Amino acid sequence: MAIYKILIIDDDKKIGEELISFLQDFNHQAMHIADSTLAEAQIDSFRPDIILLDIMMPKIDGFELCKSIRKKSLIPIIFLSARSEVMDRVIGLEIGADDYLPKPFEPRELLARIESVLRRSSQQSTLEEHLDFEELSINLNARTVKQNNLLVSLTTMEFELLSLFVKNNQKKFTRDEIMNYLQGIDDNVYSRSVDVLVSRLRQKLKDDQKTLIETVWGTGYFFNATKK
Repeated sequence: MAIYKILIIDDDKKIGEELISFLQDFNHQAMHIADSTLAEAQIDSFRPDIILLDIMMPKIDGFELCKSIRKKSLIPIIFLSARSEVMDRVIGLEIGADDYLPKPFEPRELLARIESVLRRSSQQSTLEEHLDFEELSINLNARTVKQNNLLVSLTTMEFELLSLFVKNNQKKFTRDEIMNYLQGIDDNVYSRSVDVLVSRLRQKLKDDQKTLIETVWGTGYFFNATKK
């Protein structure tokens, strides 16, 4: 089993202590921060493989902290929160989280999700390494995307969605087909989050006119680009 560095950001010290104890039983290196204002400095020094992030915290809440982290890093983030409403999950996806686990949760389920997210983020594609279009260059092995030679920062789920599109250029996908594909990566994907992911991907690819990722009205989407 791989050994990971896991940063827990939660103002509940008891939860932090319990998670550290549990994760250390599996030989992972875990650290807990209760003060969210210290989180980014600790991320820079600890250099975790993944972050477990609470939402309801004083000073800087989890949503704001996630958005700040995403401005400079694609480090995997799993939200842990007592807030289990659907819109909270949608917002979590919109701002770049890789997963969302409501409290209370089973520690073994959390461990399985940590391993799943990190496996997705590090696995290499066995397909063609490069896919080049007129303005986009996608390296499937390095999991990088460049648009007009500028690096585009994508979350794990955004990259997986783009990979599905570019490997099937101009093929029309229904929302259900996209959802079924993404559920093989994340069990929590539902129809609404497909639209959220497409919207985020369009924003990052500056696809304001929706000509790169086109909408099939009432059905789904397809990728429309000219290959080099």
